[in-house]
Amino acid sequence: MTGLQLRELSADTALAANSLELLPGQEQFETPVTYANADPMLDPTKTWSRVITLDDEVVGFIRAYFDSSHPDQALQCCIWRVSVAATAQGQGVGRFAIEAVRKEAAAQGFRVLTAVWSGDDQGPGRFFRHVGFVETGVTEYGDTIGSLAL
Repeated sequence: MTGLQLRELSADTALAANSLELLPGQEQFETPVTYANADPMLDPTKTWSRVITLDDEVVGFIRAYFDSSHPDQALQCCIWRVSVAATAQGQGVGRFAIEAVRKEAAAQGFRVLTAVWSGDDQGPGRFFRHVGFVETGVTEYGDTIGSLAL
């Protein structure tokens, strides 16, 4: 899909990002248990949130976290959330978002990008594997850890 743009999350785009209509059932996979438990302990200044737009319409959202001192290695450089509007899925929006995080992570000096997901193939695991993540472990909460070399 050409014409995709990455924009910082702002008051203008936050409502649209939080209102993205996903495919039925995808909402249950947005926040793995690992992230739900770690979220309160994150340094908000190390969170990287962006929206993906097409013709000024928000079609996706990506949130990543970059903190080389975080005690959990899987959370030091990770994709926290990627959401794509149901109408835009399968058109390269998710891949575009992952590539943006990959570039930012590399620019910050990281060598590995991780993602944590729950669920079986109905969840986001299939997508993460499709864009190059390799399953490298399981969190203490049973979520899958995927890694992508940068």
